[in-house]
Amino acid sequence: MTKALRSQPTRDRILEAARRLFAQEGYDRTTIRNIAASAGINPSLVVRYYGSKEQLFAAAASFELALPDLSFVPRAELGRTLVRHFIQRWDAHAEELPALLRVAVTHEQARERLARVFREQVAPALSRVCGPEELALRAALVSTQILGLALTRYVLGFAPVVALSDHQLVEHVGATIQRYLTDAL
Repeated sequence: MTKALRSQPTRDRILEAARRLFAQEGYDRTTIRNIAASAGINPSLVVRYYGSKEQLFAAAASFELALPDLSFVPRAELGRTLVRHFIQRWDAHAEELPALLRVAVTHEQARERLARVFREQVAPALSRVCGPEELALRAALVSTQILGLALTRYVLGFAPVVALSDHQLVEHVGATIQRYLTDAL
């Protein structure tokens, strides 16, 4: 067994602990020592595998949206398809997005990471259904709804939003996103 394969479970524990602590404590209050204690390892291993707190945060805050190819989605279903996809993705990765959103409010590196997710994943997906001259505005408008939904449901836990069924969210938020994608600007 190679050294890299033996170290993978430790790396995974570090990332899991980092995601959980960044989500619970925020970036500034999370320390390498806390992460190491939560992972049940020596702090020197965190530094060995990830270099610094900033580099660990960057690794822990990676978020692959795995967006569907919207060019195959009926035009009238774009908004609902996106909202349904985001809800399923967030529910499957419950700690990653809240951690990134919480930290992005107060930390520049996290804000840039979140912006990069939308720039590198959402904008290209929307480019399949939006003209290039309107892409930036439409992507920005979609981002307001998607991030607002994520913030109120998964970070702040607003009871009325949490109480809505996935179907209700898909219908209501999906209708707004549909307008952002297809109505005249």
